[in-house]
Amino acid sequence: MENSDADFVSKNIKFDKNGFASFDIYKNKVFFESFKLSIAGMHNVLNATACIALCHQYGIPNEAIKEAFLSFTGANRRLEYKGSFNDISVFDDYAHHPTEIKATADSINRKVFNESWVVFQPHTYSRLKNLLDDFADSLLGFDHIILADVYAAREKNVFGISSKDLADKLNSLGKPVQYISSFEEIVKFLKKNVKPNDIILTLGAGTVTDIGPMLLK
Repeated sequence: MENSDADFVSKNIKFDKNGFASFDIYKNKVFFESFKLSIAGMHNVLNATACIALCHQYGIPNEAIKEAFLSFTGANRRLEYKGSFNDISVFDDYAHHPTEIKATADSINRKVFNESWVVFQPHTYSRLKNLLDDFADSLLGFDHIILADVYAAREKNVFGISSKDLADKLNSLGKPVQYISSFEEIVKFLKKNVKPNDIILTLGAGTVTDIGPMLLK
């Protein structure tokens, strides 16, 4: 990766159609072993590299590490595959901060598909207010954007902001966006517009996770 002077470095990184990486690890600039993951995204290559270094320190055999990587298919609500309908894949992710969203977009875009449709539900008014520009920038990595109402969690809207403000910001950046407050209407819109071989991603730490099961009914 970027720091070639580190003790453990991942090189020759390749992604399959699911966005799963295979890569070589070099220890002190000497080939160490090849590994393959069953989860998507470049950030998980970084996580795996750190894991390999730690396991090696504790004397865990490479074959055991390989088997563990292949068997680990991800944590709940981290680019979690929910199912498919009409050859359309549905995923769900808990990301609710711009940095997380960019990592999720990177993971999605390493898969093989036609177009991506993200349904994003901002989490708390204060976070949206403070990071509005960053949220807009992080969502540009998706082909189509649908915004649901803010998930208030513990807050009241004393910040004078809504998902409409994020939609306006995205539009100002030249990115078309749909703002739809009702989950039922979001489901109807998706079923009408999404095509086979597309990907749908529900994104956020709130109730947006309910949309996947609604789509798959």
